[in-house]
Amino acid sequence: MIRTNEKKLAKFKLQGSIMPMKGYGWEVCHDGKPRTLPSVGGIVLNFKVGDLANMYAADHLEPGVTTTTDASDSGKAGSRHNVAYNTFSCIGNEALVISGKAKRAKGRVTGHHGGCEHVLIDFDQKTLEKLSYDDKIEITSHGCGLEIEGFEGRVRSYSLSPELLKKMNIKLRSGRLHVGVAAIIPAVVMGSGLGSSDPFKGDYDIQTSDAETNRKYGLDKLRLGDIVAIMDHDSAFGWSYKKGAVSIGVVIHGDSMIAGHGPGCQTILTCLGGEIMPARDANANIGKYLKLGRYR
Repeated sequence: MIRTNEKKLAKFKLQGSIMPMKGYGWEVCHDGKPRTLPSVGGIVLNFKVGDLANMYAADHLEPGVTTTTDASDSGKAGSRHNVAYNTFSCIGNEALVISGKAKRAKGRVTGHHGGCEHVLIDFDQKTLEKLSYDDKIEITSHGCGLEIEGFEGRVRSYSLSPELLKKMNIKLRSGRLHVGVAAIIPAVVMGSGLGSSDPFKGDYDIQTSDAETNRKYGLDKLRLGDIVAIMDHDSAFGWSYKKGAVSIGVVIHGDSMIAGHGPGCQTILTCLGGEIMPARDANANIGKYLKLGRYR
């Protein structure tokens, strides 16, 4: 059994608004063909944690409800308020609708989409049907600063709630953390997001432009909410290649046909020195652990 510094973590409220879906017009894809597809933002009624990441004709489709501190699309994605909203909301944190027809309905944070700086939230179907773009959502933040005892400074956690960490059932064996994962992914397929220095609030994409590689590593079978291992990738201070490093992430948004892009993966744990040992586990999905999406 692992122990953490949970009792030392601050717990506080954040508040967001629902971001309408954005339209980008024609986008040229990696096969050279232009497409106009549903993209980021919105209240998405039929794409949930547990669904295949590539199941819809869409580009970076976000499951459930997309939120931000400013839904006016007025260029404030990088404001200090929205940076805090993305940084401090952790996967597994409780969300509460505080206005409108769905008032008092509860959900959970399922990820953060970097670049557009969105916080993604899962609600049940009845709540999704009641929500409007005028509604406000409150998140109870808990998890920023989380550390595993005995691994301080060697294993870093980002955007990970203590509740989800407990549900992951990580085993300590021979001085290493054995983490169940739905897929083990090589560094070579990681794409958009590389070079960014903010793994604490965003994601980077798993490229899916090569069909043979997709089949070999099961990338065509990835589901939203899957917990995966990225081998030879260090996410401590930015996403970068480092032989022997391991990053554990959550698949948070849908596939993309744009060159260098694909399903988004948000880092929740990372190490440099082999402290994390990934092990295949078909049940390694935040939906199964937290009873979200298709697993309610």
